[in-house]
Amino acid sequence: MTSMDQLWTVDDVSHFLRVPVKTLYQWRWRGEGPPARKVGRHLRYDPAKLRMWLDAED
Repeated sequence: MTSMDQLWTVDDVSHFLRVPVKTLYQWRWRGEGPPARKVGRHLRYDPAKLRMWLDAED
């Protein structure tokens, strides 16, 4: 896996979207927000799917 293929952490996505981490967890709890997957106890985001979600929101 190259660095471009790595899954993003909640902190990475928070920084990218410029929203608080708490907002990402609230969106997930409500079934909103970008798609995420659980890896163990942690949420991880696919950067390509995150960008597709962002484009679909326009």
